[in-house]
Amino acid sequence: MAADDRFNKDFRHADRDRFHTSRGEIITGPVTDWATDFSHLDPRWAEDPFPIMDDLRQRCPIAHTERFGGAWLPTLYEDVAAIAYDTDRFSSLGTNMSEFRPPRDLAPIGEAPPITSDPPFHHSARKLLLPPFTKTAVAKLEPGTRAFCHSLIDGFKGRDVVDAAHDYAQQIPSRVIGDLLGLPPEDRERFHELATNLEGEGKQSREERLEHMGRVFIYLLAEVNKHVEQPRDDLISYLLNAELHGRKLEPNHVIGTIMLLLIAGISTTYSAIGSSLWHLAGNPQDRERLVAEPGLLPTAMEEFLRAYAPVTMSRLVKEDMHWRGVDMKADDWVLLSFPSANRDPAQFDRADEVLIDREGNRHAAFGLGIHRCLGSHLARMELRVALEVWLERIPEFSLQDPSTVAWGGTQARGPKALPLRIR
Repeated sequence: MAADDRFNKDFRHADRDRFHTSRGEIITGPVTDWATDFSHLDPRWAEDPFPIMDDLRQRCPIAHTERFGGAWLPTLYEDVAAIAYDTDRFSSLGTNMSEFRPPRDLAPIGEAPPITSDPPFHHSARKLLLPPFTKTAVAKLEPGTRAFCHSLIDGFKGRDVVDAAHDYAQQIPSRVIGDLLGLPPEDRERFHELATNLEGEGKQSREERLEHMGRVFIYLLAEVNKHVEQPRDDLISYLLNAELHGRKLEPNHVIGTIMLLLIAGISTTYSAIGSSLWHLAGNPQDRERLVAEPGLLPTAMEEFLRAYAPVTMSRLVKEDMHWRGVDMKADDWVLLSFPSANRDPAQFDRADEVLIDREGNRHAAFGLGIHRCLGSHLARMELRVALEVWLERIPEFSLQDPSTVAWGGTQARGPKALPLRIR
C-alpha cells in the first residue's frame, strides 16, 4: 500500500463508537473511604495523594472501588511491579482509567501503540520507535530546547511574579514534541490546547470525549497529509516511511502513535518540571545548594522524579482470578500508582523525605516492565535543561503564596498554577 493511499479517506473503524463502550458509571462525589471507595478524580488525590497512599499501605495495600465499573489500587512497590511485569494476566489495552473500556478485539495493538499494545505485537511496535528516542537523537534537540527556555525567561522581564507552571513548565514539552513531530510553529498554541485537553479524559462524558478525540484526529490527519505531500526530517515522516513485518504502518497505527506522544510526552514532562520548581521554591536550602553545586542537579533530578512521580498508569484484568488475597474480575481496572511505589518505605530508605543527594535511586517514575517509558531520555533532557536554565537565570525565587498553588491531573499529576516571586 503506497503511503499516499493510506490517508485519503476516513480510515477509522466504522463502529469506532464501540471503542468507548462503558461498563459502570464513573460515580461522582467525594470519597468516603479510600480503601473501599477510592477515586483518582477526587480533588484531594491531585492536591496531595501521599497521606492517602501512606494510609493505604498500612491498612489496605490493595484498595478497591465500585466506581468506574470496578477497580483496584495496589500501593506497595512489590505489587505494582508484579502487575507491571505480568503481561499474561494484565492487559495494557486500557491505560487511562474511566468507565470506558476498549473492546478486547483491539488486542494486541490497541488505540495508541505501543503503550496500549500487548505481546507479541508490543515488542515490534516499541522497537520501531526506539531510534528517534536514543540519547544521540535526543541530544540534537537540546540546543533548541535550551534556547527556548531562555526565551521564556526573557519574557519575564519587569515581572515580580510569574506562573512557573503556565508560563514556563507547560510551554516546554509542547514546543519540544511539536518540533519533534514537525508541526508548524504557528500551530503551537492550538497544539498545546489539544494536547492539554486530552488530560481530562477521566472527567469527560462519553460525548465530550468523542468530540475532543475527533478534533484531535482531524488536526493530526491534516498534518499527516501535509507530510505525505512534503516529506521532512521529523517523526511524522519517520512513521510514514517505517515498516513493520515488511509493510507500511496501518493509518490507525500512525495516528495512534502520534496521539500517544501528545498524551505521554507533554503533561507528564511539564508536571515533573513544575513539581521540581515547586519543591525548590518551598525548600530554599535545596535551591541554594543546587545553585552552588550545579553538578548535583542530575542526582537531584532523579530524586524529584522519585518523590513527585507524575505518572499513574492503568491495566485491565484479563480473566477472573484470585490475586494476592483479592478476587479480581475480568475487565476490572488496576491503577498502577508509580508515585505510591516510589514512596514505599520497604523499597526506599527515608521514603517520605526528599534527599537531593540520594544515591542508588532506582525509582519507578518512568514505569516498570515492558511499557517503561521509551521517551525517558527525552523527558530527562527537558527536565534537566529546564532546571539548569531556570537556576542560572533565576537563582532566587519563592512561592508567592502556597495557597494559590493548584495541583491537577487525573493520571499525570503536577502543578497547574504555580505563582512564584522571582528576583
